[in-house]
Amino acid sequence: MSRSRVPLILGGTAAAGIGYYLYTAGGDGKVAQKQAEADAHRVSARFKGELPGRGKEAEKDAEALGKQAGAKVDSALNKTEAELSKARSEAEAYARNAKDNTLKKIDEFDKKVENEASKAKSGISSWFGGK
Repeated sequence: MSRSRVPLILGGTAAAGIGYYLYTAGGDGKVAQKQAEADAHRVSARFKGELPGRGKEAEKDAEALGKQAGAKVDSALNKTEAELSKARSEAEAYARNAKDNTLKKIDEFDKKVENEASKAKSGISSWFGGK
């Protein structure tokens, strides 16, 4: 049966790491532990700093996205205002046109009624000897 060598390699790496820190600390376990923690913190900070979306890069990206979103909102607002203004002017023009047409029809009706009334008046007057 073949056995996996991964546990052996991981164990050897851990022993080598412990040996390195003990050697650099001069055999003092507490100092070796502090050095290992400091190195782990340094590696962690470097790794976090290199992740996309961290630090200054994240601020710049957020600012750019904010500007884009603001521009889109402003554009949509301006477009909506322009469409509302156009619709308002069209409605006002339609209302003026309808009013003018209505007044014109009323004037035509009044003129027709006056003409018919004058014809009727002259017809009745002619019965009684008038013009």
